[in-house]
Amino acid sequence: MQGSEKLRIDKYLWAIRAFKTRSISTEACKAGRIKLDGNNLKASHIVKVGEVYTVQKGSDKKIIEVVALLDRRVDAKTAVNFYKDLTPVEDTQAYKSMFHTANLSRDRGTGRPTKKDRREIDDLQEGWFDN
Repeated sequence: MQGSEKLRIDKYLWAIRAFKTRSISTEACKAGRIKLDGNNLKASHIVKVGEVYTVQKGSDKKIIEVVALLDRRVDAKTAVNFYKDLTPVEDTQAYKSMFHTANLSRDRGTGRPTKKDRREIDDLQEGWFDN
């Protein structure tokens, strides 16, 4: 970090590209999606080197450790040097494997599915959205 010694968590998460905008980062803090030792953080929490944060974006959950402070947004290759990703491999692989399911598509111009087609589609999708 160049200059200041205090850095807010919302600004840090925005700078390391965990969130697209700083306002989205602030909203994530308000919604309780940023945690330190299981406790929700305010957007004004001061970041310290060595702290481990849990960041949840949708169904994606990352565990990051602060390696160095970064107060302005930089390119993705540089931003990686300022944090360490401690997310277990099983969690990242499970998230990615959700997208390798069968692609259901119908040929253009075949019309609406028949009742039998609809039942087959429902059988294929059974259990996909249960959490």
